[in-house]
Amino acid sequence: MHYLTDSEYQLGSRFLFLSMAIVVIERDLTFFESGKNIKIKEPYTELLRIMKSRAVAERQQLRKYMANEKLKVIQLEKTDTFSSYLYICHGKEEKRNYFNPAIRKKVEKIIRELMSKALATFEQPTVQ
Repeated sequence: MHYLTDSEYQLGSRFLFLSMAIVVIERDLTFFESGKNIKIKEPYTELLRIMKSRAVAERQQLRKYMANEKLKVIQLEKTDTFSSYLYICHGKEEKRNYFNPAIRKKVEKIIRELMSKALATFEQPTVQ
């Protein structure tokens, strides 16, 4: 049975998957910064930094909205196949199970969205 409203669920799930996307972006940024086999790192690291900055700013906003709604999302368990999260809002609790490949798709969609927005504002260096 569902106790959360659609807007509460959407808010919590966006926060959850955006947080996961930030972790992926941070790992990728570390990889590109330390990568010895990458000839030209700057465009990649700059793009990833823009993506991370936007994602962190959005997550801060989501965190404020969640505090106003008294909404929390807590990881309960994780197996090779599924991950379980508990959504708590105004004293109501709802357990959601996610198929791990579905989580990956949701995180990938957010990363593509962040990349698209970052590329739209990406500054082209002037050639001298």
